[in-house]
Amino acid sequence: MKVSPSILSANFANLGEEIKKIEGVADYIHLDVMDGHFVPNLTYGLLIGKTLKRITDLPVDSHLMIDNPENFVDDFCEISEIVSIHYEATNHLNRLVNRIKENNTKAFVAINPHTIVELLSDILMDVDGILVMSVNPGFGGQNFIPNTLNKIRQLDEMRKKMGLSFEIEVDGGVNEDTFEAVLKAGADILVTGSYTFGAEDPKKALKILKGIDS
Repeated sequence: MKVSPSILSANFANLGEEIKKIEGVADYIHLDVMDGHFVPNLTYGLLIGKTLKRITDLPVDSHLMIDNPENFVDDFCEISEIVSIHYEATNHLNRLVNRIKENNTKAFVAINPHTIVELLSDILMDVDGILVMSVNPGFGGQNFIPNTLNKIRQLDEMRKKMGLSFEIEVDGGVNEDTFEAVLKAGADILVTGSYTFGAEDPKKALKILKGIDS
């Protein structure tokens, strides 16, 4: 499994130092991009993504929680290894997935907690991954929604039945109490936020999730 700590919970006054705390254990750095429209909160954009590329070798995992993602995906592909677009945010999902892949970037489709997995059946053959929101998007530090486990299991079953290899990423409320059930359900990538950057020892916190002895 892989971990993708979200800088949404990091101290931006010392972002470089915060990222050093997870280097060597984290697999990605998760960039939550919010526009204040698709979700109620407003965060950073491309400039912070470019800063991440300059200060760390960790690959960027960009999660676009924005309306009209087709206007921005090309720019985020330039700084990301993964770009996630929301099923709920576009009427041109297949076209956008292909565009991301044409930019030599992994294309993930994200779904909100209320979106049913069956709606993804036609796109699963084309994506590199599905990002399952296990909290309502827009804010960090929320509690894990238990029904998310059923969605992860469904996706894992669909993946096996269809003979596909897309990854399942889970974002929201992932911590020491919830991660084992999430992994058992079939998740491959765990997004963490306050659990990691709020820890006294962020590397140790990530090692717990990855099953690495300190």
